[in-house]
Amino acid sequence: MFNNCPERDKHLSEFVFVFLFKKVTFAAGNHKVHPMQQVPLLSLFGNLEQLNTVQLNFNQNSLNIMNIAIAFIMFGVALGIRPRHFKDLAMSPKPAIVGIISQYLLLPALTYLLVLAIRPSVPVAMGMLLVAACPGGNVSNMVSALSKSNVALSVSLTAGTTVLSLFMTPLNFAFWGGLYASKSPLLVPITIDPVEMFRTVFIILGIPVIVGMTVGMKFPNFVKKVEKSVQIASVLFFIAFLVGALAGNFSLFLKYIHLVFLIVLLHNGIAFLGGYLLPKTLKVNEINCRTISIETGIQNSGLGLALIFNPRIFPSELELGGMAFIAAWWGIWHIVAGLVLAFYWRKKSSKLNSVAS
Repeated sequence: MFNNCPERDKHLSEFVFVFLFKKVTFAAGNHKVHPMQQVPLLSLFGNLEQLNTVQLNFNQNSLNIMNIAIAFIMFGVALGIRPRHFKDLAMSPKPAIVGIISQYLLLPALTYLLVLAIRPSVPVAMGMLLVAACPGGNVSNMVSALSKSNVALSVSLTAGTTVLSLFMTPLNFAFWGGLYASKSPLLVPITIDPVEMFRTVFIILGIPVIVGMTVGMKFPNFVKKVEKSVQIASVLFFIAFLVGALAGNFSLFLKYIHLVFLIVLLHNGIAFLGGYLLPKTLKVNEINCRTISIETGIQNSGLGLALIFNPRIFPSELELGGMAFIAAWWGIWHIVAGLVLAFYWRKKSSKLNSVAS
C-alpha cells in the first residue's frame, strides 16, 4: 500500500530524503558496531541473530483487511464526535503540540536510550527505531474512546502525526539509526509516497470520521441506541483480523516470541509512560495526559511493516527478520496493552464520577 510514488509525484520527497541521507554510507558488506551493541544485556533475550532469516507471512491483502477494520473502528468512534470538540482543540492547542513532541521527539529518544541499555542485535534495534519513527496508530482513537479520554485530540494527533510522517519518519530513522549503527546495511533511505499517504489517511481516517460524525448529528436518537453495539462490533472485527494474522504466522511466533516479548514489553511500556509523564510535567490536564499517552504508546506498526516489506526500500537480499518480527509483535502487543490501560482508566473514571455524584 505504501509503494514508491510515480516519477511525477516523487520530486518533493526525493529532495527531502536525498538531503537527509546524503552523508550516510549504506554498505552492503560487514558493518562496524559499537562494542556495547554486540551482546544483549545479560543475555536476557537469547540469540537474537536467529531472527534475521525469519520470513513472516504478510502481504498486501493483509494490509487491506487491516485498513478496512481500522476504518470500521473509526466510524464507530466518530459517532460520538461533534465539531465543537475540534473547535475546543483549536482554541487550546497546547495538548496537540505536546502530543506531537511526545510522538516524534520523546519516543525516538527514549527508544535510542533503550537500545543502548539492552544492546539487542542490530536488526532488532533498527526495527525498534523504525517503529518509534512511525506515526500514531489509528487504533489509538478506539482506545481513547474506551478509556473516556479526549477522542477529538486523539483523532487530531493521529491525523497530524500521519501527515508529518512524510518527513519525520525518514528523519528520525536516519538520525537515531545513524547514531546507533551508521554502517549497517539496514540503514536505508525511506521514501514514502506523499500522494499514497494522503490517500490512505483520507480513506481510513477522514472518510469514516466524516461519515460517522454526520450520522451522529443527523440521527442522534438512533445513534444512542446503536453506538455501543457498533463500537463493540468494530473491535471484534479487528480482533478477528489479529487472530487471523497471528494464525498465519503461529508456528513462527511460538518458536521465536520469547526472544522479543520482553523487549517489546519494555519498549511499549516506556512509550506509554513517557507519553503520560511529559504532558503531566507540562501541566496538561489528566484526560489529555491519558490521550497523549495512548497516542505515544500505540504506533502505526503497520506502516513499519509496509516499509520493511517494500523491496524498493529494504532490498530482499537483506536479512530483515529481526526488524519485521519486532514490528509485527508491536502491532499485536500495543493493542493488548492499550486495551488493558483503557479499561483501567475507564474504571478509575467511573469510580471518580461515582464519588463526585
